[in-house]
Amino acid sequence: MSATNSLRWYERPRNLFWIGFVVRVLCIVIAHSYKVRVRDDHWEFGYEAGRIARNVVEGRGYSSPFNGWTGPTAWLPPIYPLMMAACFKLFGVYTNMSVFAIMVLDSLFSAATIPAVYEIAQRCFDARGFARRSSTMIAPVAVWSAWIWALHPEVIQYPMHWIWEMSLSTCLIAWAFVYALRLRRVGENEQPNNSIAMWLIYGLFWGLLALSNTTLMITWAGVTGWILWPQKTNVRALLGAVLSFVMVFVCLTPWIIRNERVMHAFIPARSNAGIELWNASLWYHDAFPWGAAVPLSPTDPEFKRFQQMGEVKYAKMKQEQAMANIKAQPKMYAKFTAYRVQYFWFIWRHPSDAKVLDETLRLWNYGIVSLCGLIGVALAIKRRVPGAWMMFWVLLLMPIPYYLVTIQARFRYPMEPLICVLGVYLFRSTEKKIEA
Repeated sequence: MSATNSLRWYERPRNLFWIGFVVRVLCIVIAHSYKVRVRDDHWEFGYEAGRIARNVVEGRGYSSPFNGWTGPTAWLPPIYPLMMAACFKLFGVYTNMSVFAIMVLDSLFSAATIPAVYEIAQRCFDARGFARRSSTMIAPVAVWSAWIWALHPEVIQYPMHWIWEMSLSTCLIAWAFVYALRLRRVGENEQPNNSIAMWLIYGLFWGLLALSNTTLMITWAGVTGWILWPQKTNVRALLGAVLSFVMVFVCLTPWIIRNERVMHAFIPARSNAGIELWNASLWYHDAFPWGAAVPLSPTDPEFKRFQQMGEVKYAKMKQEQAMANIKAQPKMYAKFTAYRVQYFWFIWRHPSDAKVLDETLRLWNYGIVSLCGLIGVALAIKRRVPGAWMMFWVLLLMPIPYYLVTIQARFRYPMEPLICVLGVYLFRSTEKKIEA
């Protein structure tokens, strides 16, 4: 692969990282997005994660993700709520300064994704000339992809507006993809790399991801299987894969032990799946459950039921009700699932009072990007581009849990690095290739 020191200043991943980070922080400062809203006791700043963080700081432990005491919780994996708690401890609970610190950290994670986007594109599409065109840049797909991730408003909006784990999870999974490509030596003229240290780092990224956004772990088996496929009889490769699994387990073990001791249940990641599925099975949600899964008002009868039963028993009851609802109306659930598939990729279905111009712009801004990514991966597979099948498995597997439960645009954010790279590759492929 091309040496970094042969790149111009605007092609260097390190420079792009700093540009992206500074731009994000400046946007936060200029837009004053760090100013805390007091509505519903600051609920919109961190939602369940904010409530848990506040309880940690105020001495009530990792508990009560809503308004009112409900006891110990495993509603969310621990990394992001604990990061928020650290900021609250240093700068005050729900203060402007603590929110600013959290947004700066999210901006750091978002900017740290830029070098990963660069390397994914460079290894898959630039290293062996699959996308070399008339550009004089050494790695045109990589450079364009990295600049888009650094400056595109849709990318920047999440760290500067959403206090949630998306930027952290996206960074972790993007670097997990990078290490998958390194283990397969995609873009290099060498045999697959079975370094045990590299396998352990690969496992570490997935382990941290499990403690950030467990839902994304559905892609782990597909990516790991892709790494192993060409060397499935190689003992060292199989050993590395086993050790990466051990690393994931090591990361999860303290959380599992805590849940066993405090909540008296085996909870490997999070406890709310049954409640979310129940919400998705209700006909009046019309395929798109929105808002808190449990009523926020402590006086609401449903909240009191949650409070009295406890999180584990309540989630189990709701899961049983969800399965009963789905069994009673399978066609309705199937129709809602189809709507969610459509919504995940194109966002065509919106309130009836939405303005036509707004919806058209939304379609072009979101749906066309999806289409470019899907066509890009199909083209990459057709051209037998190294890494194309890894991207295919990610695009296929990652949305499945959201299809079954609920969809929001932010849920797709961890997939956006690959969609960005594939979209750039698609447009670069329309140019006439210069023969060597």
